[in-house]
Amino acid sequence: MLVISRQYEAFLDTFSTITFILPYAYHGGHSSRFALLKDGREMELQLKEKIPLDDSMKYTATLSEELDFGITYDIVDEHGTKTDLQIGAVIRTEEFDRRFYYDGNDLGVTLHEGSAVFKVWSPTSTEVKLKLKGPQDEEPVTHSMNRGGNGVWELTINRDAEGLHYTFMTCINLVWNELVDPYAKSVSYNSEWGYVVDPERIGPVCKPLKPLSSPVDAIIYELNVRDFSSAKESGMKFKGKYLAFTEKDPSTPNGYSSGIKYLKELGITHVELLPVNDFDGVSDDPRDKRYNWGYNPLNFNAPEGSYSMKPDDPSERIRELKAAIGSLHEENIRVILDVVYNHVFVKETSSFEKLVPGYFFRHDENGLPSNGTGVGNDFASERAMARKFIKDSIMYWIEAYGVDGFRFDLMGILDITTMKEIREEVNKILPGAILIGEGWDLNTPLPANEKANLRNAHHLEGIGQFNDCFRDTIKGSTFNLYDKGFALGHGKLEEKVEQVVTGSIGTKAGEVGIFKEPVQSVNYVESHDNHTLWDKMKACLEEDDGTLKKRHKLATSMVIFSQGVPFIHAGQEFFRTKKGIENSYDSPIEVNQLDWLARERYSEDIDYVRELISIRKSHGALRLGTTESIRKYAMVSHPSENLVQVHYQHVHSYGPWKELLLLFHSGTGTLQIPLPQGEAWTILVDGNQANVNGLGKLDGDSITVEALSSNVLVR
Repeated sequence: MLVISRQYEAFLDTFSTITFILPYAYHGGHSSRFALLKDGREMELQLKEKIPLDDSMKYTATLSEELDFGITYDIVDEHGTKTDLQIGAVIRTEEFDRRFYYDGNDLGVTLHEGSAVFKVWSPTSTEVKLKLKGPQDEEPVTHSMNRGGNGVWELTINRDAEGLHYTFMTCINLVWNELVDPYAKSVSYNSEWGYVVDPERIGPVCKPLKPLSSPVDAIIYELNVRDFSSAKESGMKFKGKYLAFTEKDPSTPNGYSSGIKYLKELGITHVELLPVNDFDGVSDDPRDKRYNWGYNPLNFNAPEGSYSMKPDDPSERIRELKAAIGSLHEENIRVILDVVYNHVFVKETSSFEKLVPGYFFRHDENGLPSNGTGVGNDFASERAMARKFIKDSIMYWIEAYGVDGFRFDLMGILDITTMKEIREEVNKILPGAILIGEGWDLNTPLPANEKANLRNAHHLEGIGQFNDCFRDTIKGSTFNLYDKGFALGHGKLEEKVEQVVTGSIGTKAGEVGIFKEPVQSVNYVESHDNHTLWDKMKACLEEDDGTLKKRHKLATSMVIFSQGVPFIHAGQEFFRTKKGIENSYDSPIEVNQLDWLARERYSEDIDYVRELISIRKSHGALRLGTTESIRKYAMVSHPSENLVQVHYQHVHSYGPWKELLLLFHSGTGTLQIPLPQGEAWTILVDGNQANVNGLGKLDGDSITVEALSSNVLVR
């Protein structure tokens, strides 16, 4: 980037205010007069304020006339020294949004027969150029673009443009920058160029599956593209690639199902894919053995190249991703994309910052970039064109790739209005699609009542949130490795367990829970983040593996049998370990890949989880969709320490049984539990085995509950 040398600086901070910064080395930081040069005349500026800083003097002055954007104005001071008027904090004013908001749906490239229209939003630019290059690496050609309304620059190229590479060049505050179009639908090798392409002309037509009748009917399975198939024992040919999801009948060395066949057998309804949009941390070079989860977003609408068999072909990555999604759809498995609109990889080099410096990112009261995400920048979703980009991107992924839902990384950085508008827009074309997010309360400069976080869940109807209260109650604190939750043997948590297994909605009329409705509660005990449940237990419990497996199965059964939306981390069903590494985002693939040999070793435990899923699906009382119905039918209690009981009565209208009794026992001894009077009970789950058709009848008026077990009885 070219550095401009200025003796002093002037910034347009509002539409009527200019701020001057005069170093003390320049005339002692003193000037009693400033004028703006406009239309060949000097327009006097009225000084309002003078503030001494550590190394300079700050002045503010007011403008008496409105200025046009897209023009470079000069300032002259009492010493006759000129400087250019730079675009400053004016871009973060509400008036800027009102004046320059563009509601068109044609940003990026629109292809026509024999022509293409390029459009980019950059209202503070004084010049914008389009740089085009053909696919055969010939010298690029640069074209000047035309400024239109609302700060949109456009240019029509009268040729068949599909397959061309392109970038935009902006001149702002006398500095030229080159950038990849944020709306690019694909990018070149290693993300150097945008790529002109119409995804509708590539590969299979992808349409979303019909959403389930309620989010609580879902079983979400979180999965990384590379983890899924990389192990040599995976039985999949396209290791670490999108196309592994198209292999219909892979198997492990000993003939056990793997890949997409395994997912179907397990009974999950949704695969949640960690980011598949273009990200940094790995290159597109197949020889690059680095690993990254994908939370370093570069280009939000372009598929990641390292997952493609042909990363040097920008069209192929589109074809392969669509094929993967289509293949999952063929097995009636819906696809949720993990999307990372809360930040970019590096703010200073991002396309957004080069288009309108300072606009797309939040700043604190001192004008410094905020960092609630912990990665150096917070995307300013509350600004009109930032919000528009997120909404446009979401709709694009549905329309072009047929995805069925979204998981919003660090959703607490985003604002409530943006999330509500996303819900509204998605409902127009895919009502009932799953939208979930991480509603953590993060230190970003948004008013507390505007953050899309757990504290404001009651204002985010139709949007699920990861329930960290569930996680920490059942598993133990994520932030304290040695803290133990209910399943790990911590007594005195029974009342909390009662709340989280019934959807965290408050079980009594008038009681305010975390969520307004159970569809908002995403229940989980492990995800890609932090220690797996197995690794946490190995670190903080001195018990044999057999005992740990019982605890693990207890925790997983509580995820599946609690009210709300169950969420399973890939491999959780066979005790996934990451060798004790808490944050494996850039650990070697050997740490992150799914262990398909463990799938063989623990096939009986997998069968157990599969049956738990079948049982949940078999009766609607285990997945009630409203707070009212939970309060009506569920009675929770804890007859003793380390035991929680959930009793559903009069629920025959929801499934084959009129009464269900769930017993969650985390104690290390057996218990004799009295049973409600009436006809005999059928056992579906006893902690060791599970069968949707029943394990046998229970005679007598009590049940012996084994240590560390879940029990499900029906009649």
